[in-house]
Amino acid sequence: MMKKLNKKIKIGNKDISISLPDFADILTTATTEKIMDPGSTLRKKLLHPKGSKSLPWIVQSKIDKNPDSKAVIVISDNTRPIPYKGSNGILWPIIDILLKEGVKKENIVILIANGTHHALPYSILTDMLDSRIFEEGILIVNHKYTDNSSLRYIGNTSRGAKIYINNLYLESDIKILTGLVESHFMAGVSGGRKSVCPGLVGRETIYSFHSPLMLNNRNARDLKLKGNPCHEEATEILERVGSDFTVNVTLNKDYQINGVYAGNYKEILTEAYKKLKKESSIFINKEYDIIITHAGRVGINHYQAAKAAIVSLPALKKEGHLILFADNIDEDPVGSTGYKSVLYLLKILGAKKFNQLLLSSSWKLIHDQWQVQMWSRVFKKIPLENLIYYSPQLTENDFAGIPCRDGNDFIPVKSRYKFAYENISTFVNNCLTQLMHCKNDKGNQNVNIAFLSDGPCGILLKDKNSL
Repeated sequence: MMKKLNKKIKIGNKDISISLPDFADILTTATTEKIMDPGSTLRKKLLHPKGSKSLPWIVQSKIDKNPDSKAVIVISDNTRPIPYKGSNGILWPIIDILLKEGVKKENIVILIANGTHHALPYSILTDMLDSRIFEEGILIVNHKYTDNSSLRYIGNTSRGAKIYINNLYLESDIKILTGLVESHFMAGVSGGRKSVCPGLVGRETIYSFHSPLMLNNRNARDLKLKGNPCHEEATEILERVGSDFTVNVTLNKDYQINGVYAGNYKEILTEAYKKLKKESSIFINKEYDIIITHAGRVGINHYQAAKAAIVSLPALKKEGHLILFADNIDEDPVGSTGYKSVLYLLKILGAKKFNQLLLSSSWKLIHDQWQVQMWSRVFKKIPLENLIYYSPQLTENDFAGIPCRDGNDFIPVKSRYKFAYENISTFVNNCLTQLMHCKNDKGNQNVNIAFLSDGPCGILLKDKNSL
């Protein structure tokens, strides 16, 4: 009987245990220590930032010019695990300085950089944000990329994209960005400039930023900034609209703050990027027949789970198998209507014809198609049926439109399409057993298996020069 390794991981808000063969390689990032008192660290950095005057100095200089100065604090939505509340929260210390330096609370706006994501309801906001924000009655606004009345056109980028930006941001005297710096499979890393683009831009700007041509560029990928068109476009737009101060954090694999950065957006992004490259890179020297991975906390729907699939590709053999599970807790566990439509197109056309269609002059861009274009990278390397996907929230109808083999095939009939987290362990165990048996029957006695324990947060690289 095959010896097993038991691994406990966190996906979404749940701890899941899975069993793996004892010869499987566990590919993981280095463990980094959390900052013991991130609240105190942030308060110090607000006073002694990098490449910038202190936040109190900036605010006071604005108040001196205009006692009725308006301040906007841009925050991320709930697809990013950023600590915005509690003793380690990064939001209240900023608001506290604004109030103490004379900004009226009615002149402070918290602006959610939703990009194309749906607006956050009050129930999520109260769970996400510091209670003092609600006690003070500070205004919270969801950015709506489709609301033309809330946007202003300010010109074109050097690539020709029309720039439509949220009016509240443009009209504010004090512009503060907050966010998380983590690897991003299109823009290289998140944080800084991404708070504005795609976070606060309009439909036409977003569509240019996510265009098939941009994403077809080989440099639009994880941890790559040099030559990355998405990074360059977002940077150009932020520099056009300006920002006064930025606060970003990095997190360790347990989602604890291990880095706090404050000051000039460009300088702190460079600093965080260097740390991130060192801590999230996993260098590999071979490819695997089978890779098991998960979508972590980011995989609230199938749309977001693409990040975990893309991360696995450097280690996946041509014609190999990818086992991917997720906790798709979003109100729509697959994604938007546009996403589902284009996803089904990928399923029936295959990656080659799908990409030819997207890059053709006759194609008219559809909302959320960019994430499907990223999924197509998976099927350039493996057949559609070699991606085996499972989430306990997805129905049989959901799977009918998803390019993959339905993970419920590996679960007992009585348990299929039933919401139960224990089905994840059953899925992984039965799927692995079946795949290994099949490969052994074909004469492949030495099956290489890897488990990506950090899901989308561990970035696989074949050499240091790849960055």
